[in-house]
Amino acid sequence: MNGSHRPPKAAMLIAQQIVRDIVRGDVSPGDLLPPERVMLEKYRTGRGTLREALRLLEFQGAIALKPGPGGGPILLDPDASHLAGTVVLLMQLKQAPFRSIAEVRAAVEPMISGLAATRIDEASLAGLDGTITQMRDHLDDQHVFLEANKRFHDIIAWSSGNPLFGYLADSLLDIMDGTLVGVDYPRPRRTAILTAHEHVLNAIRSGDPAESESRMRDHIGEYVRYAEHKFPEVLDRVVPWDRVFA
Repeated sequence: MNGSHRPPKAAMLIAQQIVRDIVRGDVSPGDLLPPERVMLEKYRTGRGTLREALRLLEFQGAIALKPGPGGGPILLDPDASHLAGTVVLLMQLKQAPFRSIAEVRAAVEPMISGLAATRIDEASLAGLDGTITQMRDHLDDQHVFLEANKRFHDIIAWSSGNPLFGYLADSLLDIMDGTLVGVDYPRPRRTAILTAHEHVLNAIRSGDPAESESRMRDHIGEYVRYAEHKFPEVLDRVVPWDRVFA
């Protein structure tokens, strides 16, 4: 039998049932799931299989296992850290260079920006304003500046109204600027990034998807050209999996 067609393990089937029940039920992040004895009876499985199923969900960031009396599995609001680790691990195993990240950004982020122009809310606009203020106030501090830069792109991704774009952006945030593989941003480049962000924000605030897409395409294009000109060798480096968790 072809290994790709093997039936799923019993623990995976139980994990899938638990997720279906979470989605169908009135359960919110932070809520305790049923205790072990209830799950054993409900899913008609053994203790070892149930615990393996819960560990699978814990590994995916869907739940946390709270120890002690009154503890048990707690539903979480998953972030993209697990996806980030998986993406970078797969890229390293495929020896995919940093250039792959740049190509994904060039293809996807303009579309995301166009969607955000028609779907963003006032709170997110205020958040974008805040990142630009922080970038302007910390123009001489690359670390703080780049953290604000990440939040700018993250807010736009989640404002697209498509959670897949949000998770995709989150999974790439810690590697997309290239600093993990040697890209550096001196003050003149940081100034150019700030100006580009101001143009993108103005287009999004105006509710113009075409202009928002165009401004983001220009911004990412400049980023790629900068990397190609100043750090051509970096584009061909592979992002090490362990650097994501350093």
